[in-house]
Amino acid sequence: MVGISPSPLEQPGLTSPALSASLSQLCSLPRRALCRRVLRPVSLQRGYRGDSPTDSGKDVLEIPLPPWQERPEEPLETKRARLLYESRKRGMLENCILLSLFAKENLNRMSEQQLNLYDRLINEPSNDWDIYYWATEAKPAPSEFENDVMAMLREFAKNKKREQRLRQPDLEYLFEPPR
Repeated sequence: MVGISPSPLEQPGLTSPALSASLSQLCSLPRRALCRRVLRPVSLQRGYRGDSPTDSGKDVLEIPLPPWQERPEEPLETKRARLLYESRKRGMLENCILLSLFAKENLNRMSEQQLNLYDRLINEPSNDWDIYYWATEAKPAPSEFENDVMAMLREFAKNKKREQRLRQPDLEYLFEPPR
């Protein structure tokens, strides 16, 4: 017959009087009370804000991005398609909506030089909030981004026609002939 080994709590040297008392208290509780007691002190923290004061900026993690490089050999249609995709997939909803609608309205009319300026504008800054603040004129843009494409984006962001801009455009317009 196989011998049954004692449970870890019954082994000598693994118990203390305080542990034994706590275990006996837990075992004497009804199941519902046990669950409430065990789950109550657990709180889920939804995000990490860092240990620094909120105004220092030391708790901000900026991920280094590879430097932007111009693509002079890229065909114009490929560049337009890439810029359309990059305008739609920004990582923050405000820019996804603003830039995708701007791209829908303007990419097909832009010259090669304007496409290069737009490419630099949406891909060189590492913080999308900067692009948003520059476009909405909440902050001044650096001189290297002050150009006709930034002026077009700012004018578009003013929404003078008071269009409802709550979501990105559907992709069906890609199959329509250019206007």
